[in-house]
Amino acid sequence: MLVKNSSTRFGLVAVTLHWLIALLFLFMIGLGLVMTRLPITDPWTFPLFQLHKSIGVTIFALVAFRIAWRGGNAAPPLPGNLKPYERALARLTHYGLYAALVLMPLTGWITVSASPLGIPTLLYGVIPLPHIGFIAARPDKEAIETVAGWVHTILAWSALALVCLHFAAALKHHFILRDDVLRRMLPSRALFQRKPRT
Repeated sequence: MLVKNSSTRFGLVAVTLHWLIALLFLFMIGLGLVMTRLPITDPWTFPLFQLHKSIGVTIFALVAFRIAWRGGNAAPPLPGNLKPYERALARLTHYGLYAALVLMPLTGWITVSASPLGIPTLLYGVIPLPHIGFIAARPDKEAIETVAGWVHTILAWSALALVCLHFAAALKHHFILRDDVLRRMLPSRALFQRKPRT
């Protein structure tokens, strides 16, 4: 597999980032559901929140790198037989996912910064992430925490819906349209090989 994208498939960097971000995001959804249901006094609550914040910052960095990489490495073109609305929907889904994956860590950081508890963040137990100073110092920060928390949750569920739509579209391309859209994002073209429809 080539490092960069080609006209027929995604390269090693794009494929690795795609699947790593996807797995981390799905893990974060499960982690978020677990940790928010624990009582604050549970011994697992603090480490799980710290892990959630650590992975959130990691996803933000990976998505930022992926966007930068995409800027210099054009994606393979979509199949020529797609209808205009299908092309528009594919673009909107991708842009929506990028936006959500960037905004979720930012709203999480705002939520933590606005929390009256003032709990510090240590990324992976080592790297301190400071609070956003002007938010932490505001007298109305509890209201900011509430709004940012709701936006963070809405973004998470919206991103999950877009992931499901994206996954369903990939399966449609592979099993119904029988084109190359799914295979070109797999680590190896030998996986899930199918003969094109004649």
